Amino acid sequence: MMVSTKGRYALRVMIDMAEHQRDGYVPLKEIAARQEISEKYLESIVKILVNEGILSGLRGKGGGYRLNVSPEKCTVGHILRLTEGALAPVACLEPRSPACERMADCRTLPMWQGLYDLINEYLDRFTIADLMKQDQAGNDYVI
Repeated sequence: MMVSTKGRYALRVMIDMAEHQRDGYVPLKEIAARQEISEKYLESIVKILVNEGILSGLRGKGGGYRLNVSPEKCTVGHILRLTEGALAPVACLEPRSPACERMADCRTLPMWQGLYDLINEYLDRFTIADLMKQDQAGNDYVI
Protein backbone atom coordinates (compact mmCIF):
# COMPACT_ATOMS: atom_id res chain seq x y z
CA MET A 1 0.00 0.00 0.00
CA MET A 2 1.29 3.41 -0.95
CA VAL A 3 -0.59 6.62 -0.22
CA SER A 4 -0.90 8.75 -3.35
CA THR A 5 -0.63 12.52 -3.63
CA LYS A 6 -4.43 12.66 -3.50
CA GLY A 7 -4.46 11.19 0.00
CA ARG A 8 -1.52 13.25 1.23
CA TYR A 9 -2.94 16.46 -0.21
CA ALA A 10 -6.36 15.73 1.29
CA LEU A 11 -4.76 15.59 4.72
CA ARG A 12 -2.93 18.86 4.07
CA VAL A 13 -6.21 20.49 2.98
CA MET A 14 -7.98 19.24 6.09
CA ILE A 15 -5.24 20.53 8.38
CA ASP A 16 -5.18 23.87 6.58
CA MET A 17 -8.95 24.24 6.81
CA ALA A 18 -8.94 23.28 10.48
CA GLU A 19 -6.27 25.88 11.19
CA HIS A 20 -8.33 28.52 9.37
CA GLN A 21 -11.83 27.46 10.41
CA ARG A 22 -12.39 30.70 12.31
CA ASP A 23 -12.08 32.52 8.98
CA GLY A 24 -15.44 31.13 7.85
CA TYR A 25 -15.50 29.93 4.26
CA VAL A 26 -11.95 29.61 2.95
CA PRO A 27 -11.39 30.14 -0.79
CA LEU A 28 -9.75 27.20 -2.53
CA LYS A 29 -7.31 29.64 -4.11
CA GLU A 30 -5.96 30.54 -0.66
CA ILE A 31 -5.55 26.91 0.36
CA ALA A 32 -3.80 26.12 -2.93
CA ALA A 33 -1.41 29.03 -2.44
CA ARG A 34 -0.57 28.15 1.18
CA GLN A 35 -0.11 24.46 0.39
CA GLU A 36 1.58 25.01 -3.00
CA ILE A 37 -0.83 22.62 -4.68
CA SER A 38 -2.58 23.12 -8.01
CA GLU A 39 -6.03 24.61 -7.52
CA LYS A 40 -7.36 22.35 -10.27
CA TYR A 41 -6.06 19.24 -8.48
CA LEU A 42 -7.49 20.44 -5.17
CA GLU A 43 -10.92 20.77 -6.78
CA SER A 44 -11.04 17.01 -7.32
CA ILE A 45 -10.03 16.34 -3.71
CA VAL A 46 -12.46 18.85 -2.24
CA LYS A 47 -15.28 17.37 -4.32
CA ILE A 48 -14.79 14.02 -2.58
CA LEU A 49 -14.82 15.68 0.85
CA VAL A 50 -17.93 17.72 0.01
CA ASN A 51 -19.77 14.65 -1.30
CA GLU A 52 -19.05 12.89 2.00
CA GLY A 53 -20.30 15.87 4.02
CA ILE A 54 -16.92 16.59 5.59
CA LEU A 55 -16.76 19.99 3.90
CA SER A 56 -19.41 22.36 2.65
CA GLY A 57 -19.00 24.91 -0.07
CA LEU A 58 -20.43 28.33 -0.77
CA ARG A 59 -20.25 29.98 -4.19
CA GLY A 60 -19.78 33.65 -4.93
CA LYS A 61 -18.19 36.52 -3.08
CA GLY A 62 -17.17 35.45 0.40
CA GLY A 63 -17.48 31.85 -0.66
CA GLY A 64 -15.15 28.94 -0.33
CA TYR A 65 -15.13 25.83 1.82
CA ARG A 66 -15.45 25.11 5.51
CA LEU A 67 -15.31 22.08 7.77
CA ASN A 68 -18.57 20.38 8.71
CA VAL A 69 -16.84 18.09 11.19
CA SER A 70 -14.76 18.74 14.23
CA PRO A 71 -11.01 18.21 13.65
CA GLU A 72 -11.05 16.14 16.86
CA LYS A 73 -13.54 13.69 15.35
CA CYS A 74 -12.11 13.37 11.85
CA THR A 75 -9.54 10.58 11.59
CA VAL A 76 -6.65 10.28 9.19
CA GLY A 77 -7.86 6.77 8.35
CA HIS A 78 -11.27 8.06 7.32
CA ILE A 79 -9.81 10.73 5.02
CA LEU A 80 -7.37 8.27 3.43
CA ARG A 81 -10.06 5.64 2.87
CA LEU A 82 -12.19 8.28 1.13
CA THR A 83 -9.42 9.49 -1.15
CA GLU A 84 -7.44 6.30 -1.65
CA GLY A 85 -10.17 3.72 -1.50
CA ALA A 86 -9.25 0.70 0.59
CA LEU A 87 -5.96 0.67 2.42
CA ALA A 88 -5.68 -3.06 1.81
CA PRO A 89 -2.20 -4.48 1.29
CA VAL A 90 -3.55 -7.11 -1.14
CA ALA A 91 -6.38 -7.01 -3.68
CA CYS A 92 -8.43 -9.78 -2.10
CA LEU A 93 -9.05 -7.65 1.01
CA GLU A 94 -10.34 -4.64 -0.88
CA PRO A 95 -14.05 -3.97 -0.43
CA ARG A 96 -16.20 -5.25 -3.29
CA SER A 97 -13.34 -7.29 -4.74
CA PRO A 98 -14.31 -10.63 -6.20
CA ALA A 99 -13.81 -13.52 -3.81
CA CYS A 100 -10.55 -15.33 -4.38
CA GLU A 101 -11.04 -19.00 -5.21
CA ARG A 102 -8.07 -19.86 -3.00
CA MET A 103 -9.25 -17.86 0.02
CA ALA A 104 -10.38 -20.89 2.02
CA ASP A 105 -6.92 -22.51 1.68
CA CYS A 106 -4.78 -19.37 1.63
CA ARG A 107 -2.01 -19.67 4.19
CA THR A 108 -1.04 -16.01 3.88
CA LEU A 109 -4.52 -14.48 4.24
CA PRO A 110 -4.42 -14.24 8.07
CA MET A 111 -1.10 -12.38 7.84
CA TRP A 112 -2.48 -9.93 5.24
CA GLN A 113 -5.68 -9.49 7.24
CA GLY A 114 -3.61 -8.71 10.34
CA LEU A 115 -1.58 -6.12 8.44
CA TYR A 116 -4.76 -4.58 7.05
CA ASP A 117 -6.23 -4.34 10.53
CA LEU A 118 -3.02 -2.78 11.90
CA ILE A 119 -2.92 -0.16 9.13
CA ASN A 120 -6.54 0.86 9.72
CA GLU A 121 -6.28 0.84 13.51
CA TYR A 122 -3.07 2.88 13.41
CA LEU A 123 -4.40 5.53 11.02
CA ASP A 124 -7.68 5.77 12.94
CA ARG A 125 -5.75 6.70 16.09
CA PHE A 126 -4.82 10.07 14.58
CA THR A 127 -7.22 12.93 14.07
CA ILE A 128 -6.82 16.11 12.08
CA ALA A 129 -6.56 17.90 15.45
CA ASP A 130 -3.60 15.67 16.37
CA LEU A 131 -1.82 16.64 13.16
CA MET A 132 -2.47 20.33 13.85
CA LYS A 133 -0.64 20.07 17.17
CA GLN A 134 2.60 18.78 15.72
CA ASP A 135 5.47 21.23 15.41
CA GLN A 136 6.40 22.17 11.88
CA ALA A 137 9.57 20.45 10.73
CA GLY A 138 12.51 22.80 10.77
CA ASN A 139 10.88 25.29 13.13
CA ASP A 140 11.79 23.54 16.36
CA TYR A 141 15.27 24.88 16.93
CA VAL A 142 16.77 27.76 18.88
CA ILE A 143 19.69 29.82 17.62
